[in-house]
Amino acid sequence: MSPSSPENADTLRRVLVGVSAGIAAYKTPELVRRLRERGCEVRVVMTRGGKEFITPLTLQAVSGHRVHETLLDAEAEAGMGHIELARWAEDIVIAPATADLLARLSAGMADDLLTTLVLASRARLWLAPAMNHVMWDHPAVRRNVETLKQRGATLLGPDSGSQACGEEGYGRMLAPDEIASAVVMASVAGSDRLKGKRFVVTAGPTHEALDPVRFIGNRSSGKMGFAVAEALVDAGAEVTLIAGPVHLSARGDIQRIDVKTAAQMRDAVMDQMPADGFVSVAAVADYRPASRSAQKIKRSGDSMALELVPNPDIVREVAGLDVRPFVVGFAAETGNVGENARGKLAAKNLDLIAANRVGDDCGFDACENSLVVYSSDQEWDLGSASKRELGQKLVDVIVEQMQSRQRR
Repeated sequence: MSPSSPENADTLRRVLVGVSAGIAAYKTPELVRRLRERGCEVRVVMTRGGKEFITPLTLQAVSGHRVHETLLDAEAEAGMGHIELARWAEDIVIAPATADLLARLSAGMADDLLTTLVLASRARLWLAPAMNHVMWDHPAVRRNVETLKQRGATLLGPDSGSQACGEEGYGRMLAPDEIASAVVMASVAGSDRLKGKRFVVTAGPTHEALDPVRFIGNRSSGKMGFAVAEALVDAGAEVTLIAGPVHLSARGDIQRIDVKTAAQMRDAVMDQMPADGFVSVAAVADYRPASRSAQKIKRSGDSMALELVPNPDIVREVAGLDVRPFVVGFAAETGNVGENARGKLAAKNLDLIAANRVGDDCGFDACENSLVVYSSDQEWDLGSASKRELGQKLVDVIVEQMQSRQRR
């Protein structure tokens, strides 16, 4: 029996997939397949431009349903009209969501079937942007995205990497499997497991200035921290995300605070205390320059000495508070991962530590990762997966441990 057969249709999550006019539309059939594999019933709506990139017949074949294309369609109105279709959907997932489509949604336009459905539906709206990285960085696009997030839309991506134009950067559509996982995970039972709990999460690098143009930093992209923040929200928590310098967008249901330096991150974290939980995912610089030059440092001689002083150890300080949250640290290691992680767990008085190996080929600025989580007496190997999936698995461990301690 297929996932969308009539026999079990009443038990399925009803997902409407919208396809706008972007080259990433070639990934949409895979998204439909992944949603159906996870037990969703899927209907597809295409814009006129979307049909230039992929045929309705392809999406009809993978969804098992006729594709909806036209707002003024007499045949559709006689069966499932746009109002019925809007009421039918529990989730609307637009993938790809082009810059044009985001602008029309932000303006509240209803000039085709897809935009009309969004306005006429109370379904959760998920947007998977896909466009050239320069377009994604344009202030008009960012303003439209922020407007949609404020109205309750959830952003999925974009991701970074090579693009159809031959350039690289943020703007490519998130992988179909990650989109499907996010939509389905938000619908599963237990989404209120952390209801009433408030978490603070740090993400990304810190930049420690040498002079007005140079800094000490690292290659952290912030993706893991953002994934953890989203997974905590999906579990019902209220989340404040404190982010270093990253090129990522946070969901509208996450409070975001942007910082640059370790000292700024420390102050922002302490301002948010007390909290029920603190997850320190950020790759905070251990040291900063002892002094910052007011002018660009000029080259002189064959070498130069740089004096560094320690930065605050944020996670250790939080773990030592009198009113102490549940504290989770991260250990990014290039070798002896388990041994080093357990050492940090004990030395910093953490409840959990998530450890991963980093280097030229893994960890930082990658979409996938691998994690092993340690407590004082247990170990959880979360395996290798997308950072979004690992974030969900880590939150499962956090919930389990917090509930276990409450029962003691």
